[in-house]
Amino acid sequence: MLLIHCPYCGEARPELEFRHAGEAHVARPVGADVGDEDFEAFLFLRANPKGIVFERWRHIHGCGRFFNAARDTVSDRFLVTYKAGDKAPADIEGGRV
Repeated sequence: MLLIHCPYCGEARPELEFRHAGEAHVARPVGADVGDEDFEAFLFLRANPKGIVFERWRHIHGCGRFFNAARDTVSDRFLVTYKAGDKAPADIEGGRV
């Protein structure tokens, strides 16, 4: 079982307390002239790389708050978790982001 560190509670808890909430740092298109293709891409298209990804998670059975995490999809290892609204860490695993 994975242990995930909640940056708000300050402790690592079992993965069963958390829910995945999609890709982190996705910018919503702004303005009245946003085309259908741009809005469709915002809603449905997500990167699915092999390696390090930045994701949103929610501590559903704890504090209930959303936070971000950098996770390696190959090893399923969480590299770092940080509060929602904070910028992504600039240096993860020797510069791979």
